[in-house]
Amino acid sequence: MLPTTLPTETASPEAAHPGPQNTPTISDQDRYSRQILFPGIGAHGQQLLASAHIAIVGVGATGAATASLLARAGVGTLTLVDRDFVEPSNLQRQVLFDEADARDSLPKAEAARRKITLFNSSVTVLPRIADLVPANIDELFSPVGTTPIQLILDATDNFETRYLINDYAVRNSIPWIYAAAIGAYAATMNILPDGPHRTACLACIFPKPPTGPVETCDTSGILSTAVNLAASLQATEALKLLTGQPQLMRRTLLSFDLWTLANKGSLESSEISTASPDPDCDVCGKRIFSHLAGEGRPHITLCGRNSVQIHERHRPVDLPAMRDRLAQHADLTDVRANGLLLRFRVRRTDHTLTLFSDGRAVIQGTTDTTLARSLYARFIGS
Repeated sequence: MLPTTLPTETASPEAAHPGPQNTPTISDQDRYSRQILFPGIGAHGQQLLASAHIAIVGVGATGAATASLLARAGVGTLTLVDRDFVEPSNLQRQVLFDEADARDSLPKAEAARRKITLFNSSVTVLPRIADLVPANIDELFSPVGTTPIQLILDATDNFETRYLINDYAVRNSIPWIYAAAIGAYAATMNILPDGPHRTACLACIFPKPPTGPVETCDTSGILSTAVNLAASLQATEALKLLTGQPQLMRRTLLSFDLWTLANKGSLESSEISTASPDPDCDVCGKRIFSHLAGEGRPHITLCGRNSVQIHERHRPVDLPAMRDRLAQHADLTDVRANGLLLRFRVRRTDHTLTLFSDGRAVIQGTTDTTLARSLYARFIGS
């Protein structure tokens, strides 16, 4: 449950988790000693990791696990992009969050930053509480100082965003790694858009998004083990790239079903070659970036959990002022804020609205986009 008043400042992780004063600094030699012993990384590879900058899109189940693995491995800068907030149902599989994060509906990118800081304070974590769209992708993937993003890791739950990442990565010659987990199924694919080790891009393998009913965590459930397998595969491939060894990266779309047995008692799995780009591919062959141009992209989208996301009005919102105004509204109850978002419930309905500082909102309790738009306009403004 969110606090009813806004904090005047954000408490530091040290304040939230007090420990001994003047704690000795943990040296990199101590922290990474076992990883440096691994000949594939060594001391030079560890230095490369420390200077690396990666982006992870989606900090839910797969993204949280991947972020944890790479932060512990010593990747120097992590840009975390996520539009969502922590809920109780996330705790079964999303390893960076706890019950307090769920009670406070803390945005996932910020909750992940706080947890990573507790176990590796030398890593720079940049939380980006936003929905990745064509209008903001250049800003969200901007360099840190003079350090550009070297790798993008996909941990999203929809092909619309994956195609957008694919367009951006191919246009800018940035490697990225696709990852997916649903039920007991896990899959990953490396996309290297340039250089001697170039692979097929996502559009080469999937020219069109899946049609018909698409499974989600809300409809098919998910095992945390499948999530962690996908994250481990993705993070290992990332370590190869960031330590300057792209020749060791897998050139296949690899998938496993951890629950179903195939022939001779082995796990059901498949591996499809991605070694040869399609010369007729619209994206990497013809360099037509329709998703990056925003063609046909909806401004109101379903986002699971019986919810609709509205992200058509990118405008700053004064959350304290909005909370004070909505707290007086007779049709609303449980108006709460935590400094990063505002939540309230409409009386005598199952509708809950979560408003972010950029004007984006998630309306829970409906899949009717017309109703969601009406609720947004009524309480937040048009």
